[in-house]
Amino acid sequence: MKLVFATNNLNKLKEVQSLIPNHIQLLSLKDIGCFEDVPETQLTIEGNAIQKAEYIIEHYGFDCFADDTGLEVAALDGEPGVFSARYAGDQRDANDNMDLLLKNLKDKSDRTAQFKTVIALHLNNKLETFTGICKGKITKTKHGDKGFGYDPIFKAEGYDKTFAEISLKEKNDIGHRGKAVRLLVSFLSSLR
Repeated sequence: MKLVFATNNLNKLKEVQSLIPNHIQLLSLKDIGCFEDVPETQLTIEGNAIQKAEYIIEHYGFDCFADDTGLEVAALDGEPGVFSARYAGDQRDANDNMDLLLKNLKDKSDRTAQFKTVIALHLNNKLETFTGICKGKITKTKHGDKGFGYDPIFKAEGYDKTFAEISLKEKNDIGHRGKAVRLLVSFLSSLR
């Protein structure tokens, strides 16, 4: 089975490839000649994932899945949420995003947060969605150099290290994207 993963984010691609079984050939947007920005104009994480998957089906005709992920911080009424990648501006800079988030949380005692990933699968003219959530807390400073995005300031519940301080395998075991991908893989395996 060939499936397109609708992302240009090489870090996401690497994370997901490590979880997909060998009988599924994962193609990137680059592999199908998609070099334009796939639209993400919805106001929800689910909406963006569905929009991206539908765009690939409509413009390229490939069965595909797309994800969208957001960091939802309780004390900021769920911000940055759907705007996580562009929280500090259209330059989509992870350090700028983290700096702004830490600044906005400076006087807040509640640092609880969750990462949420929604995967939208378009397969055989049907749409399925899969959601993974990882609850945790935002640290006061950045720690670690692994991972990407907000990983240096997010500690999962029950962990004393940030996502940027643990291995990719550990992150996939407990993280939002890993949970959503396992649901996707379970669904795809049920079709065999």
